[in-house]
Amino acid sequence: MTAAHHSAADLSEVVLRPVRGHHAFEACVEQLATAIRLGVFALGSTLPNERELADRLGVSRATLREAMAALREAGLVKTNRGRAGGTVVTLQPTSPSSRTTARVSAHQAEDWLDALDYRRIIEPGAAALLAQQDLSADSRSQLLKAHAMVAGAKTRAKHRQADSLFHLTIASLSGSARVVEAVTGVQASLHEMLSAIPVLSKNIDHSDRQHADILNAVLDHDPARARRVMEEHCDDTAALLRGLLLKGTP
Repeated sequence: MTAAHHSAADLSEVVLRPVRGHHAFEACVEQLATAIRLGVFALGSTLPNERELADRLGVSRATLREAMAALREAGLVKTNRGRAGGTVVTLQPTSPSSRTTARVSAHQAEDWLDALDYRRIIEPGAAALLAQQDLSADSRSQLLKAHAMVAGAKTRAKHRQADSLFHLTIASLSGSARVVEAVTGVQASLHEMLSAIPVLSKNIDHSDRQHADILNAVLDHDPARARRVMEEHCDDTAALLRGLLLKGTP
């Protein structure tokens, strides 16, 4: 077994990746907005400086400035000038719907169903991959911290973000850049779906127990159990979403 390549402290570095294709501006906005919504960059935190972000995303600083302007206009960040300045996250985590589910178009439903199927393949594999590895003391600490954050979240909005970060931490510690990219994508779709349905306390309690089971399977170096428990976790979340969100599609 090999040690994991990344720690959760490096999560923003592995989530943000060089953009591909000719739509650099749009790709920058998408990656940065996703990282902010999932809590990789938390409320009140300062983003890396312009040079560092441009290097991570593989774009010119001019393109990055345009992307930052779009994020400011959308209310996700603000930029403070001066020696102590920087770009600070201002987006408040939002609580999932407490009343009714959103109406979903047929196209959106098809895309989300595909995302749930894709997640069922990717995330159990990520958990199994991580369970095969001998974690360093730092990586083990980061995984435990990520689990403690979701288990101890005091509000529904913070629980949603912490939940995403726990799954992203598993992907990051697996050491696979492609796994991180895939999990980031499915978590972005999942975040959108879960934000559109009522929060059920029973489901949160069940989800937290499954998170603990996943954590223990990884720490016990049991990839088969890690895969199985993550599959059950993905299946239960998908069943909830299909029942509450996708049932009314036209």
